[in-house]
Amino acid sequence: MKKGMLSHLTHEGAEIAVRVTPKASRNAVEETTDGLRVYTTSVPEGGKANSAVTKLLATALGVPKSRLTLVRGATSRDKTFKVA
Repeated sequence: MKKGMLSHLTHEGAEIAVRVTPKASRNAVEETTDGLRVYTTSVPEGGKANSAVTKLLATALGVPKSRLTLVRGATSRDKTFKVA
């Protein structure tokens, strides 16, 4: 995963839907025909997976993680992030 490989998705106010797989064997962000898939090795306890997903997504989008806000799906595999 290269930094900024998904920068074409970032613009002010954009909402990005992702499907998360926690406890995966690797950390990765993939763009599929169904949308973005994020794989993280973190466990979904105490917000650890959400933090890891935010960090991975920010790296892939080429933006600071402070510009990403989790809008929907804090306890779901399907999440929506907003770019500030």
